[in-house]
Amino acid sequence: MSLTAGDPVRLVMSKWGDRPHWELDATYLGSDDHGDWVGAPAGTVNARPGARFVSEVDAVTLVPRDPALAWCLPTFHAPGIWCTVYVDVTTPAFWDGAVLRAVDLDLDVIRGDRGRTWVDDEDEFADHRVRFGYPEDVVAAALASAERVLADVVAGRAPFDGSPSGWLARVEEFARP
Repeated sequence: MSLTAGDPVRLVMSKWGDRPHWELDATYLGSDDHGDWVGAPAGTVNARPGARFVSEVDAVTLVPRDPALAWCLPTFHAPGIWCTVYVDVTTPAFWDGAVLRAVDLDLDVIRGDRGRTWVDDEDEFADHRVRFGYPEDVVAAALASAERVLADVVAGRAPFDGSPSGWLARVEEFARP
């Protein structure tokens, strides 16, 4: 990968079976010990078949370097919406040129704006693992990832310890037109 800070990137999430899911344009912000960081300013259009929304606040997404966090894509939001952390449990994300790709595995770990943290969409995961035939190793990795991320968010372990604040500040520098 040969991206530099300020380069445009595209985040492409699919669902199991190569079904389309959320996509958005973002900006590569850089990397650190945690991994690669991409930013999307308030006003970014997030779209999937049949739905779309416009981001209300700046956000940064981490592509984790830590193998223990490989099965997730954490997104950290600036204050002003209902959550501060939204972690999609995914297959390990990978760069395809300037496109970041991952398969969303339904489970999400969320820290609300008042500090409550929970795992969401367990019912969707239970349904989809059967309906779409998630392999058992994928099921095990997704469940382990959700458990690990939940514990890390609750405990405030890196990168859920305030580390993203500097990257959120870079959204202003690089991602705003």
